[in-house]
Amino acid sequence: MTQLHFEPIQGKTLGIIDTIIRTEEVVSLNDNMWRIIRMVVEELVVNIVDYSGSNYMDVEISCENDRFTMCYRDGGVPFNPLKNEPPDFSLPIAQRQMGGLGIYLALTSMDTAEYEFVNGENVFTTSLFYKK
Repeated sequence: MTQLHFEPIQGKTLGIIDTIIRTEEVVSLNDNMWRIIRMVVEELVVNIVDYSGSNYMDVEISCENDRFTMCYRDGGVPFNPLKNEPPDFSLPIAQRQMGGLGIYLALTSMDTAEYEFVNGENVFTTSLFYKK
């Protein structure tokens, strides 16, 4: 298991993403899973850095029993991405509201996604099941 601590500062987003996707757990994934995890990491990190207002972000990554799991914690504004309305794909692109597509794609790419606000923290956990 890898535990990481970051200060989610504007301008440091790419470095945070790079650190997460270079962990042993992520590097060991097959190419298809790696692409999915990279997209999910990018979306979650960008949202925390840009919108949470938190002065920290903790990330825990594990691979156990054919399950890859990431847990993000931050002390920012409570935000449950699971309550976002999915994008309306029936509308032409020009008529769709901005925002929300990335988090929708990230969440629907994972096997599980759970959110809770506990002790003043956003706790968001995602996982994928896999066979080595």
